Amino acid sequence: MSSYALLARAWGAEVRGWDRVRTPYLERLHDIDIEIAEEPPVPPRGWEIYVSSAFSARIPGKPRAELLAELVSLRDAIVVAGAHGKTTTAGMIAFCLQRLGHDPAWLIGGEVPQLGGNAGSGEGWLVVEGDESDRTIAALRPRVAVVTNVDLDHHTTFGSRAEVEELFDHWLARVPEVVRGDELAPYEGRLALPGEHNRLNAACALAALERAGVARSDAEPVLAEFTGAGRRLERRGESGAVEVLDDYAHHPAEIAATLQAARDGGRLLVLFQPHLYSRTRHLAHELAQALAAADAVAVTDVYRAREEPLPGVSGKLVVDALAEVRPGMPLAWTPSAADGARFLAQRARPGDRVLTMGAGDVDRAAALLLELLG
Repeated sequence: MSSYALLARAWGAEVRGWDRVRTPYLERLHDIDIEIAEEPPVPPRGWEIYVSSAFSARIPGKPRAELLAELVSLRDAIVVAGAHGKTTTAGMIAFCLQRLGHDPAWLIGGEVPQLGGNAGSGEGWLVVEGDESDRTIAALRPRVAVVTNVDLDHHTTFGSRAEVEELFDHWLARVPEVVRGDELAPYEGRLALPGEHNRLNAACALAALERAGVARSDAEPVLAEFTGAGRRLERRGESGAVEVLDDYAHHPAEIAATLQAARDGGRLLVLFQPHLYSRTRHLAHELAQALAAADAVAVTDVYRAREEPLPGVSGKLVVDALAEVRPGMPLAWTPSAADGARFLAQRARPGDRVLTMGAGDVDRAAALLLELLG
């Protein structure tokens, strides 16, 4: 919502807002009145009220998806969707457009340091990271649509992978220019980012840029300079000759790709925080299979996000499954991230990499890990 607010204000709207806590995302909204309080204020009379999905059950107003659909309708837009790689691919596209002088605007689901944040308000193409988790992507009408890949990741919305594919097919049929990542070969040129998954992301980005009128020969040397989005194998520091990294991976396919990319010859120790009770219940075994590629793992309790707890569902489901998949592996059920950090710090040795992983707040443990390793 903070990125939507920034763009709406830059495009001429009068904007106010509310949140329960102050977050780093609010720091860039210095010219917008944001009230921080436990309860929302009474909205000014006559204003349009848009509500984040996190508060939709308790605050009346239009869903945030309607505001995004309106913003997309105001510009030539490129919308990037898919189960994995959306943030990086959207970041690649916006970065190339900016560096090539096309003055893009962007709304991306993570921080992109080279762009100065998760949102920008240029006058050119609008680059958007779409969201299929609640089916609202179907309302977006961009000039160019990208689907990086298809996977079953949101079990409270979709009953099968076929339902996800049906949603994307329905959406893409209404878009003039379409890029499907599963039809592209991995990009073979120079990249600053490691991992086969990023070569697939790059292939999607280049195809989208071509459909937006950017020559591939112009885009490729710029793309080689892109260093990634925040929380995507982000280096947090080094202490005691042990490097600490952080990554947003929370689905088995993402975890497998990230662990493969993070290997550099030393051991890899992982602090994993499951995200959503529904995902943990449905994918505990698959999560364990992906995590088995690490050398030691500590698993915290589930980051609940928008969900209510489910009986019998906790991070221990992943731990039990991992103990079956890889018996004897150094493994711990540590409901708190702090305890997980201590478990891994005690086992780390020079040359190792420690990786905090998950879509919740496990990244906060990176500072503690660096302190414990010192």
